[in-house]
Amino acid sequence: AMLRRAAKQLATCAFDAATARGAAASSTSRTFSSSAAHATTVLCVRKDGEVVVMADGQVTLGSQVIKPNVKKVRRLQGGVVGGFAGATADAFTLFERLEMKLEEHPGQLTRAAVELAKAWRNDKYLRRLEATMVVADKHHTFQITGGGDVIEPHDGVIGIGSGGPYATAAARALVDIDELDALAIAKKAMNIAADTCVYTNHNFIIESIGPNDEVGGGDAAKKGDEKGGKEKK
Repeated sequence: AMLRRAAKQLATCAFDAATARGAAASSTSRTFSSSAAHATTVLCVRKDGEVVVMADGQVTLGSQVIKPNVKKVRRLQGGVVGGFAGATADAFTLFERLEMKLEEHPGQLTRAAVELAKAWRNDKYLRRLEATMVVADKHHTFQITGGGDVIEPHDGVIGIGSGGPYATAAARALVDIDELDALAIAKKAMNIAADTCVYTNHNFIIESIGPNDEVGGGDAAKKGDEKGGKEKK
């Protein structure tokens, strides 16, 4: 009888341990899924006082291209431009929250980005949102994620989405060429990303901040179908 009780206790302990491992693995899987690269490319390039944020327009659902011309970059208040990778509704919600933070801290993009990242990580509603953001003003560029990360690139170049690594690598290879400004670098890098990443097309939308733009001003939005470095207007 004692042996049966001991065997039963051992079996119960083994079952509990297996259940705990399964729960941990499931949690890890969900975490990895939520941090997976989003199917798009958004690139920000800063050079000689000019800032360019460029994104493709493709929306993909599984193996289908749902729409080729979605606008994934936008101009916010206070001379801030931004782009997103991820769910559109989630990204727009986060942009609205960022604008609220900019109203609370006018002219302080760094503080607004940190406050947004804190809320995004801790708020029960916001933490469910699946997106990654790139925002920039005349002085700073940040990548903001739901994990509480606020990352400022050391060289003024940052890319997000599935094609982000290709665009970032290409832009960094071109940024030291004196003849190329930020817009030319972004165009060439995004064309390389679009030729490489199946989730990225050549319908690029651009928001930029020029060296002479006033804070909160300037109509610098440019739309075009970029193919081979040419812009169709």
